[in-house]
Amino acid sequence: MALTVGSTAPTTGLLTSMGVGSGIDVDKLVTTLVEAKKKPQQDQITNLATATNTELSGLGQISAALSALQSAMAPLSDGSAFSARTISSSETDVLSASGTAGGPVSGNYAIEVTQLASSLKASSGAFETANTAVGTGTLTLSVDGQSMSLELGEDNNSLAAIRDAINKSPDNPGIAATIVTGTDGAHLVLSGTRTGAANGFTVSSSGGDGGLAALSYDPAASSGNALSVITEAQDAQYTIDGLAGHSASNTVSGAIDGLTLNLVKEGSSKVTVADDDSKATSALTNLVNTYNSFVGIYKGLTRYDQTTGTAGAMIGDSTLNSISSKLANIVSSAANGSTLASIGISLQVDGTLELDSDKLKKAMSDGGAKVANLFGGENGFSARFTNQLDQWMGDSGVIANRTESLSEKLKDLSDQQQVLDTRMADLTARYQAQFTALDTLMAKLNSTSSYLTQQFDALMAANKNK
Repeated sequence: MALTVGSTAPTTGLLTSMGVGSGIDVDKLVTTLVEAKKKPQQDQITNLATATNTELSGLGQISAALSALQSAMAPLSDGSAFSARTISSSETDVLSASGTAGGPVSGNYAIEVTQLASSLKASSGAFETANTAVGTGTLTLSVDGQSMSLELGEDNNSLAAIRDAINKSPDNPGIAATIVTGTDGAHLVLSGTRTGAANGFTVSSSGGDGGLAALSYDPAASSGNALSVITEAQDAQYTIDGLAGHSASNTVSGAIDGLTLNLVKEGSSKVTVADDDSKATSALTNLVNTYNSFVGIYKGLTRYDQTTGTAGAMIGDSTLNSISSKLANIVSSAANGSTLASIGISLQVDGTLELDSDKLKKAMSDGGAKVANLFGGENGFSARFTNQLDQWMGDSGVIANRTESLSEKLKDLSDQQQVLDTRMADLTARYQAQFTALDTLMAKLNSTSSYLTQQFDALMAANKNK
């Protein structure tokens, strides 16, 4: 009769045949039990996190598409797309022209430049070197009512020192000084930093040894000026369609509404301002493409493939459906008494927009006034688009609120994951201890079983020999 423990198997190898004892794989057994315990809740957390991340990704795509729509509306909202003009000069070596805020009206302008603006430039007589002393006293330099006075003594009255004192003075009214050395010696050259007749300078001296009189200059004086004029201070002189004008600068703003003229040399040129509908066409084309991009993203997120049974990440989502519906309503309805279809932008059966370039070009033939009216004002398409997009995309908008809610949900799931991982770690430790103890016990029982089996076999053998 063989000894059995919960089994009818032979006594030899009794406990190892049960898969326990000193040969048991405790780690594998614990891992299997813990994974079985963890799986239901882990699956729930994983599935919820996957679904939430998928929804968050979908909202991110929608947010990006709506943000692109906002950007596409910008040049249409501020009217810059409809006020574009091409500006050209027939003689760019005489002058160039550019637009200013508000833009110029279309037209042609015959411009003749008879004199360029220049700044006063004058030179002193020759001194032996730049380090030669000029004189002591007070040197006063003035430009258009502003002046600076330099106190010059024996330690700072060389030509170079006077140059540095002029350039470094915080009261400098607009005069630059330099030294030019020729075959006859060093000259102090003074230049006005601003062009125009009003920006000419005067130089006077007082006190000291009288040597500073060598730098005196007053354009109003008929004689006695020590400085020699190299360039006179003068305004630019020009005519526009025969009307005379002048400017202290060679950059002339305000002479023609919306234009800045950059005078280069004396001569004549024709400036032409023409309507340019390319910017409006480009902006409207971009709007159509951007809108269609949104439609494509919407369809991808809400699709359902009957063949494969797969569904989009946001199929049936009420927020997304509402956004799509409201945008479609805006592009299909009237604004300021007209519609997008009237300028060649029509809503298609598949929800996209289509642009008829020929129809748009015809609508722009009035200089863009009709199209600008369609988009402008409080009730224009720009305002309707922008107001609706701001509601969706603002800090308190539906996209932001949904995104924040989903982010909080992910945070909560992360917290649940940490709690679950901690519980499973505790359970693993407990199982590890329990089964290690069981394994130790089984090893002892296995050893005892082997001993008893040996004794039993010896007893049977002894009885058989009797």
